[in-house]
Amino acid sequence: MALQFRKMLVADERYESAAVFDVDGDGVPDIVSGAYWYKGPDFAQAYRVGEVAANGEYFDDFATIPLDVNGDGRIDFITGGWWGNTLRWRENPGVAEAEWNEHIIAETGNVEAVCAWDIDGDGMPEIIPNCPSEPVRVFKLDTDADGRGKGTFTIHRLTHTPQGHGLGCGDIAGNGRMDIVLRNGWLEAPEKPYEEEWKWHPDFELPHGASVPILVADVNRDGAADLIVGGGHSYELAWWERRIGEGRWIRHPIDPYNSQYHNLKWIDIDGDGEDELVTGKRYRAHCGRDPGAGDDVGIYYFKWNGESFSKQIIDYGPARVGTGVGIHFDMADLTGSGLPDLIAPGKDGLYVFWNLG
Repeated sequence: MALQFRKMLVADERYESAAVFDVDGDGVPDIVSGAYWYKGPDFAQAYRVGEVAANGEYFDDFATIPLDVNGDGRIDFITGGWWGNTLRWRENPGVAEAEWNEHIIAETGNVEAVCAWDIDGDGMPEIIPNCPSEPVRVFKLDTDADGRGKGTFTIHRLTHTPQGHGLGCGDIAGNGRMDIVLRNGWLEAPEKPYEEEWKWHPDFELPHGASVPILVADVNRDGAADLIVGGGHSYELAWWERRIGEGRWIRHPIDPYNSQYHNLKWIDIDGDGEDELVTGKRYRAHCGRDPGAGDDVGIYYFKWNGESFSKQIIDYGPARVGTGVGIHFDMADLTGSGLPDLIAPGKDGLYVFWNLG
């Protein structure tokens, strides 16, 4: 039986990124999106975060990565954007009415999106921006002797060539390390990721405009890590099966009839102990210039049935009826039900989809 969801408009804003974390330390999850944060549990009260630069239909805010950057016990967040050419963090002031100071981490070039993974296995996520025309760089938070953030980052450059549009991370080699996936191959992590060279495997050619992230998951449960990739600016959603014995990857379509699958999540949405693929259309990703931009908008989850993915609809309809998921959506259990709810930002508004089971 398909899951049921209740759709709720939080704000009629056009920011494309959102995240869930406890902003004010009261133990209740809040939502942060663009220039505002919304106090849980009902998200009816909005507080100002600060000005976000606008460029046409866009805001220069393509990620919301929660992290206590300065070690004061309050959760800050990291973001970046295409026009600002920077990776930056916003400092949680600890006062609801106060604006969040912005700090530049580094000049990076155009930022398509930002991801966070624990690259070195120390329990702290590292920050990796997808900058298509720039090399792969890992931004590691500097910490004190007690593991608290110091407000600064050390940059580790892993490649010298442009990374392209699309970025993923996971254990492909099967040795417990976090490898990095790009559009045209993958980087195998060495034992010492910041001191030794990463081995390049040009094993595949994913679509231009590949999703951020590209998911690394053992889809068919054969013990080998596969890939799931969406077309951020095209008709594409497929999984790439890794055939270790044959030394090749085989593409299997999941949903080739919908476009602009820019952000993907691999999460147990129905509580059965198995992860599902959750994604949706990024509404007006290129302001109507992408293939399929005028098609209906939707959010979906895809359940592996042992042979292929079965598509289930969370929301669907023409623009302003159906809703998409922006460039950086989030999922979290907002009610304590044990099931993750879905937080969907985008140019068509900020919504919560309550997971009713």
